[in-house]
Amino acid sequence: MSRFASGEASDSAVLAAATTGAARFFEQNCGDIDSIFGSNGLDPGAAQDPTYGISLKSYCSLFETAARRTGNDNIGLWFGQQFRPVELGLLGYIAVHSATMKAALQNFVELFAYHQQSTEMSLTRTRGLLSLNYRIYDPHIMHRRQDAELSLGMFANIFRHCYGPNWTPEEIHFEHPQPENWREHERAFNAPVFFGQRANAIVFRPDDLSHRMVTSDPRLLMILRHCLKTAGIQPGGPQPLTEQVKDYLIGSLGEGCPTLEAVAEALDVPAWTVQRRLAEQGRTYKELLEETRRELALSYLRQPHLQLTEIAFLLGYSELSAFSRAFHRWTGMSPRKFRATTAFTIAPEPGSSR
Repeated sequence: MSRFASGEASDSAVLAAATTGAARFFEQNCGDIDSIFGSNGLDPGAAQDPTYGISLKSYCSLFETAARRTGNDNIGLWFGQQFRPVELGLLGYIAVHSATMKAALQNFVELFAYHQQSTEMSLTRTRGLLSLNYRIYDPHIMHRRQDAELSLGMFANIFRHCYGPNWTPEEIHFEHPQPENWREHERAFNAPVFFGQRANAIVFRPDDLSHRMVTSDPRLLMILRHCLKTAGIQPGGPQPLTEQVKDYLIGSLGEGCPTLEAVAEALDVPAWTVQRRLAEQGRTYKELLEETRRELALSYLRQPHLQLTEIAFLLGYSELSAFSRAFHRWTGMSPRKFRATTAFTIAPEPGSSR
C-alpha cells in the first residue's frame, strides 16, 4: 500500500503523481509555490515518487488556492490541457501502453480506484454516444471545480495520444455552475461545454475504439497493472450511508429540494433505514439538508459572477426570499452583506491545513 501524507488516515487519497508539473505551472502564472503548497500541507516535490499518497482534499484545495493566489480562475482548465498522460504516473502509463483506445478506457475505469479514492469513473452509452464520466463523491470536498476541469483535460489527452492532437469530443459536461470566463472552456476543448450537470464527462463518438495505441506494449502493460494494484492506493470500503445522502444532495439540489423519501429511493434504501442511520450519528435528514445547503451557499457566494437568484435556485429554493431567510438564520447576515464582507475570497475548507 502506498505511503500517505497530509491528513488523517481516514482521508480519501490520490497518488501524488497527479501534481506533476503543478509547481512549474503555478510559477508560470506568477504564483508563490511555497505558499500555495505549504498552505495545503503538501510538498512540491512529492510527485517524484509515483506511489506516494496525498490527501485528495488537500490536492483539490491546492488548485483552488492556486486559482485565487495567481488570479487565474481557469488555472485548473489550462493545467489539465498541457498535462501529458504519462505524467499521471502508473495509471497514465497503463492507458498509453494498452492495445487499443477501447482497452485504454476499460483499464482506466477499472483501475482508477488504485490511483484515487472516493471517486466514480464509468463509461456509459446514450444517444448513440459514449461518455467517460468522472466525479468525486466525498461530500467533505465541496470545492472541486478546478479538479474537475484539470481532470477532464488530462483524460482528453489520452484520446489525443491515440487519435492525434486534433481530436475533439462531441460535448464536455461539468457538475459546477458556469464560471465567469466559460468561453475559455469551449476554446480549450474545441467543443460545446455544459455546466450544472450530474457528472463531469467527456462525450464522444464510438466510431473507432479499435484504433491501436501507438505505444502499445502488452508485456509492459501487464507489469504496470501489477505495480499499480500492489503499490498504488488501495480502494476504500463502501461509502457510509450518511455520506451517500449528502453526496446525493450536493448533486441534486439544483433540480429542486428532494424529500427524504426521494433520496432513499435514489439510493435504493428504505427511508426508515436512512432515518435510523442518521439518528445513530445524532443527525436528522433536515439537519443534513441544512448543513449541505449552508456549505454550498458559502461556496457559491464567493463566486461573484453568480447572481443571488441563481444561487437560490442552485440550492433548491423556489424564490430568493426563502434563501435569504435561511442564510440569515445560518450566519446572522443577509447573503448580500456576506458577499460584500468576504470580498470574494474563499476561506479554507474546515479541517484543511493553514
